[in-house]
Parts: sequence; structure tokens; C-alpha cells
Amino acid sequence: MADPTPPSNPLQPPAGLKFDPALDHHLRPKIRPLRGFPMQGKAPDGRDVMLLGLADARQVTDKIVATLPPVQHLLPHMQGDKTVEEIVAVTGRGVTREFVQNFVAQLDDAGLLFGPKFDEILAELRRGFDSSDVLPPGSTASLADALVVGKLGKDTTEDQKREQGPALMREAMDVWIAKALEKVENPALDALPKAIVAPHIDYQRGWMNYANVWGRLRVVPERPDRVVILGTNHFGFSTGVTGCDKGFSSPLGSCKADMKLLDAVKRHLGTENAERLMANRYDHEQEHSIELQIPWVQHIFGKGDNGEYVPVLGFLIHDPSSNNGESYDGNGLAFEPFVEALKAALKGVGGKTLVVSSADLSHAGPAFGDQMRTVGDEPEVAQFRDRVLAHDREMLELLRTGRAEELVAAMAWQQNPTRWCSIGNLLATIRVVEGEKIEVLNYAAAVDQQGMTMVSSMAGVVN
Repeated sequence: MADPTPPSNPLQPPAGLKFDPALDHHLRPKIRPLRGFPMQGKAPDGRDVMLLGLADARQVTDKIVATLPPVQHLLPHMQGDKTVEEIVAVTGRGVTREFVQNFVAQLDDAGLLFGPKFDEILAELRRGFDSSDVLPPGSTASLADALVVGKLGKDTTEDQKREQGPALMREAMDVWIAKALEKVENPALDALPKAIVAPHIDYQRGWMNYANVWGRLRVVPERPDRVVILGTNHFGFSTGVTGCDKGFSSPLGSCKADMKLLDAVKRHLGTENAERLMANRYDHEQEHSIELQIPWVQHIFGKGDNGEYVPVLGFLIHDPSSNNGESYDGNGLAFEPFVEALKAALKGVGGKTLVVSSADLSHAGPAFGDQMRTVGDEPEVAQFRDRVLAHDREMLELLRTGRAEELVAAMAWQQNPTRWCSIGNLLATIRVVEGEKIEVLNYAAAVDQQGMTMVSSMAGVVN
């Protein structure tokens, strides 16, 4: 995804934006799913002020609107059933009609309101998706660019990024592997495993776990015929399992989609469920949990005799601990029929398949809705961190001892208290390859300096 467009500032409204009462989506505004975050801004007199940044939770648009924090009291009333006048009246708190009108115009311009502007942005995204057989890189391209800038400085050109990015990315991955495995007892696997578990957190925070598992595959004598990557749908529209008929690319090159396997999965699903599988394929456009495995596939297995990287197939799996494995709203593809179809399809196409569970675990801290920060020596902060880590240990023990179904039941009963985001692809991986348990090679939790987040992940092999 491109870098976010600089936000508009309500204290200095952009020229040209105008509220139009003749437009029904202005008169009765309905906000799209939003993500809010604090950000610094400038008042007209030059003073620093704290603003509330609003961005698209679905990542269809990269524009950001900066507004005043009290607007959070306004947003619940912008559901398409109230006019601006009614929103002003019910909100109170000194909110004026002029402020709301200006805010509505900014939201619409950024594609954060339902309406023609958003429809246009979404249509353009989908046209781009359908125009190519391979999805362009996002997160991995940003990392490669950063590595080149780090080497050459801020005046680095786009040509230099393109030319030097791949080599620097490979170099970084080799360094991570060397560091991760330098003191481990068994730094290599003897054979290609049925499946592995790797994180999908950014490389800067998760390199240890990526390298711990991918690095052990460097010398396996078998090269897979395909790699199936099961990821997490962080931002998309789908409420169930979501397939993709595109390959994936990184700065190292492109992996084609394994269309033979996809066609087999769809045959086993039947017409109706196959349509459900592909209905929201566009969700893959902005999803990072598949893409972040691609450079590792390419770097570890290299190109075959045909001069091409291993073909891949990506699926995004919903959480089966919610709604007993059915899709969240009953309209998407349920967990069970997908698992059975993929299992049957793999047996039918034959060859060697590596299944990758692209999984992060707990998400804790104020950024995810907790009241407690994750950094600090205060007893209550330490206790909060310890509770998260203890819950991870308890759940990982269920995976380690072959009790994945108990993990799902426990998460359902406890309502996933530490927000594991990849329960679905973990269970699907075990079920598809008929594995018994997960050998945990490494576990780590990454905390940011401000203590706003703590994200845990693991490296593992499914046996």
C-alpha cells in the first residue's frame, strides 16, 4: 500500500472542499469503518495541538482526516439515518452546523463516507486487481526501499531503489537467519515438513521468528511443487474464508498462482461455496499476511529448472472460535467445507506441498483497546504483561500437545481475551495436513517504545 496521503486539518480546512446539501450522502452522512489514532497538529497561531486521525479500517483509501478529539462523540450519530441538523442537535457539546458540514466534506473527499466518491475509489482498486495476474508488492517493497535509503541516504533515487533493493533484502534475510540460528541445537530440518508456522508481523519486529523457521529450510533436499499460504483477513470485507486467483510479488520477483490447485478446491467446494470463496477476492489487494511470506519462499527455495519461483496459493481464514466456524454473518464460506475441500484438492493434484500458517498471536495494549500500557516497571503493568504471556503459554501448550480443537473451544469460551488474530489459519493448517501437533521453535513478543502495543508470534513446524 502507498504511503498515506497527508491528512487534512480541521483547523486549516483545505481550499475547495464544500458541503453540498443537495447530495443525500452529505445531508445524511454514513461513515465507513474507521480506525482512529492520536496525532500532532498545528493551530493557526502555531501552537501544537493533539488531533484525532481517522483512516480507513478497510484500507481501500489511504487518505487520512485529522480532526478534533471530541468528534468521537459525533461519529456514532453518522450512520445514514440523521441529517446534519439532527446530528448537531443530538450531539450537543458545542458542535456547530458549520463544523459538521466541513467535517462531512473532508470525510467524503477522503473516501471515508459511503457515497459516489468511495464507490469510485473502490471500483478503481478492483480494476487494478483484475488487470494483472500477480499482485504488486506493498509491505515488502517498503522495506526494500528503506534498506536502500539506509545505505545511500535520503537522496536515493527510484532507480537505485529498484536496482539495489533485492540484493539488500536478501542480505538482510541472510543476516537474520545467521543471528537467529547461531546458537540453536538443530539449525536445519532434514526434510520438507508438512507445514510451518511463521509470523506476519513486520520484519523489523518479527525477523527472529521468520528466520527461525524459514532458515531451517535452506538445506532440505526437497523443493516443494507449491506453497499454500493461509493468512488472516485484517482489513477486508469477507466474513468467511477468502480465496485469491492471483500470484504474489515482492522485490525479489513474482510467484505465479497455482491455478490447478485453486480449480480443484473450487470443484470440491461446489458451485455455491466456490462463489463464496471468491466473492471477496479483492481483500487480498491490501492484505500483508500472505505477502510477507513471499520473499522467504523466493529466497529459501530459489528458482526451479524452469527459471520460475515456486507457485503459491493464498487464502485468508476467519476465526472459527466465533460463530462455531460458520462465517460471521452466515453469508461467507464456512471453515469446515473449506478445510475439507483444500485437503481433498491437495491429495488429488499430488506432488509436494508446503503449507504455511502465517500467524500472529496476542495483540495487547492501548492501541488494541486495553487500558494498560505494555511498558513500565509499575506492578500493575508487569502483571498485565504477565497475564498476556501466561495466556500465550497456555494456548501454545495446547498446540504443542496436539489439542488444537481445545484451543478453539477455550478461545470461544474466554472470548479470545488477548486477541489472537490467527486462530483460523493455525487450525486450518493442522487440519489440512492432518498434523498432530506443532513443535514451537521460538516464541517472542514485540513491544513498542511507547507501550501502546504488544504483539506476540512464534516459529513452528507442524508434525
